[in-house]
Amino acid sequence: MTPEQLRAFCLGFNAVVEEFPFNPETSVFKVLGKVFALSALDASPLRVNLKCDPENALRLREQYPAVMPGWHMNKRHWNTVTVSEVPGTLLKELVEDSYDLVVAGLPRAERLRLDRP
Repeated sequence: MTPEQLRAFCLGFNAVVEEFPFNPETSVFKVLGKVFALSALDASPLRVNLKCDPENALRLREQYPAVMPGWHMNKRHWNTVTVSEVPGTLLKELVEDSYDLVVAGLPRAERLRLDRP
């Protein structure tokens, strides 16, 4: 997945915006103000920080060397994934899971607005 494809995929979910709160190089993708993905899209290799269920995070780290504890994030809940070293379908699943986890933590009224009870 290219940086442009990663950006487009993240922005394809309901109510997602891209912001740059840390510096002009780090894209932060948020749903209703809550972060679900961060990436320096011009970095090489391309990496993305994604929220993950703690048990699944450990399993993924054991299974894939390209999945590491989240850099500068809560290591229990976030993974850093080297994009070029995981299958594209897995990466899409991880991004969607991150989005879904963040949405699940939103108040019910906001979840309903997103069509995600």
